[in-house]
Amino acid sequence: MRTALFLLSVLPLLGQRQELGLLLGGFKPASRTLTVTPPAKADFTAGLTYYANYGIRIAGGGGASLWFEVPFAATPQHRIESASGLVTRDVATLYITPGLRLKFASGRRVQPYIAAGAGYALFEHSTLRGDGRENAAPRTLGRGAFQFGGGVDVAVWRWFGLRGEFRDFVSGSPAFNLPVKGSLQHNALFAGGFVLKF
Repeated sequence: MRTALFLLSVLPLLGQRQELGLLLGGFKPASRTLTVTPPAKADFTAGLTYYANYGIRIAGGGGASLWFEVPFAATPQHRIESASGLVTRDVATLYITPGLRLKFASGRRVQPYIAAGAGYALFEHSTLRGDGRENAAPRTLGRGAFQFGGGVDVAVWRWFGLRGEFRDFVSGSPAFNLPVKGSLQHNALFAGGFVLKF
């Protein structure tokens, strides 16, 4: 009896599959309106993003399957362009937002999915403002974050596939040095790469 119970508890674990996605993407934070006179904006340039995503299947099989995932997105630099020289000159971003991914047609060659999660955003601000003077903003600033989006996997071999993905990472704002309209920062990520399955 104990042996049967042990097998029943272990078999689901043996059936779990893991994935590691390694992608490159373009990360574009939304422009923000500065609440100053005269009116001005803070426009971010797109940044090259290094994006990794670890996932483990927790339910389902050849049809729909549910995965626990940990997305990790790091962008070394976004320039912030503004008519006001008081704004932080540039910022680096890092997002870690664990969540769930629902994959459709898991046993087929083309496998679309949707995903969402929540976690942590880290901003690293430049030491200079746009006018070249010393930046009074904190060097680093942590914020809560959530993300949602979707993508598609295309199986090439049993253990290897291609992946394209879109996500919107939403967080609190970095330190601009000036007040901005709204409290949330939207950041669109378009990424492509490959996924290893094991």
